[in-house]
Amino acid sequence: MAPHSADAFLPRWRLNRNNGVPLHVQIELHLRKLISHPPYSLGALLPDELTLASRLGVSRGTVRNSILKLVYQGLLERRKGVGTKVVQSGIIAWASLTGEMRRKGIDVKSFLLNVSEAPAKPIVAAALQVATGISVLCLDQVRGWDGRPVLQSQSWFHPRLKLSGLEDFRQPLYGLLKEVTGVAASYAREEFVAVTANAAIERRLNVKKGTPLLLRRRTTVDADDQPIDYAEIYYHTGAISLTLTSRWEPVD
Repeated sequence: MAPHSADAFLPRWRLNRNNGVPLHVQIELHLRKLISHPPYSLGALLPDELTLASRLGVSRGTVRNSILKLVYQGLLERRKGVGTKVVQSGIIAWASLTGEMRRKGIDVKSFLLNVSEAPAKPIVAAALQVATGISVLCLDQVRGWDGRPVLQSQSWFHPRLKLSGLEDFRQPLYGLLKEVTGVAASYAREEFVAVTANAAIERRLNVKKGTPLLLRRRTTVDADDQPIDYAEIYYHTGAISLTLTSRWEPVD
């Protein structure tokens, strides 16, 4: 059972009113760090807006703006008459394809796993906020089940992680990164695009050229909004489907 609101666990935050950073942005960063640790990461309700506003010496509206930003990003959920808490289906869960498929009784097989250094192409450099052409570690995988490849994924990691390339990337990725580097994934920015298979993907996924695919572009960041990795994942739409649930909630 999820614990109740835990005001006692709130740190004594200090807002800097002289550094030019908007207060709602500072509060958002504090909240990101707060909800990444127990009891809030385990489901405890966050203190209400009035409590937070009083603690921080700001208006309720300023606190609300920060909370709503995290709600829109899928990190928090608000329920009228209940409160605000962390969305439990967080990045660690949904980013682990192997774990998700195992829960469905499906054994995921690796058809290809390769780790190499590669120069950051423009889209990778922009996502990681590094210079184009800088050497970054790239994880290249093809995975599937029932004897057939289903998806191709390539992940490029920020150099600050200082990965050696010898890590066991067969493990759930973001759990591994946290264990090895101490950097925890907080949320991801994602884009989904309908594409068709080119010659390279045709060979890897064993599909005909022009076969419809779903391309998922994902930039994962930590609690300080610093990039961890950028990934491009191609899904064979004949073997996997994506279901999204949206919740509409009126704002006072």
